[in-house]
Amino acid sequence: MWNYCPSCASPEIQFDGSHRFFCPACGFVYYHNTAAATGCVIRTGQGILLLIRGEEPAKGKLDLPGGFVDPGEGALEGLRRELREEIGWVPPEQGTNFTLFASFPNVYPYKNITYNTCDMFFALDAPGLTERDLRLEAGEIGGFRFVEGRDIRMEDLAFESTRRALNAYLEIYGS
Repeated sequence: MWNYCPSCASPEIQFDGSHRFFCPACGFVYYHNTAAATGCVIRTGQGILLLIRGEEPAKGKLDLPGGFVDPGEGALEGLRRELREEIGWVPPEQGTNFTLFASFPNVYPYKNITYNTCDMFFALDAPGLTERDLRLEAGEIGGFRFVEGRDIRMEDLAFESTRRALNAYLEIYGS
């Protein structure tokens, strides 16, 4: 990640192989901690909404709507923002029940940096949501599918945490 200490520019910066950077020249310490991310299983009248990733990592693979939680956001705020950005749809504040049903670690490689994430997965029933309601984010989202749970091919999913989440969802809620 770094070739030089960001504090004193020493080339002696050391990485512990996990998440801690240390500079013996000046004592600088940086912890590359886990990033928070969300995903949402949205069950519609046509099936579960899956997105086709338009960018790396895992371009062309299927994923759930969601993404990283920004600084200053809670998990649900971040999820609502991601839904608005990725699919152009956010359920109304009143009467909408997001249910946190699973959380798994994930590894997200992006531009030569590996981010360790804690992925939080929510379930949402939106029986009236149709393709006419969706406004996909150009570039980031390459398309979408509505798929019945029993028809989801786990090998087509972008991330291990998403596979684990959908398996947990199907176990809890059925197909």
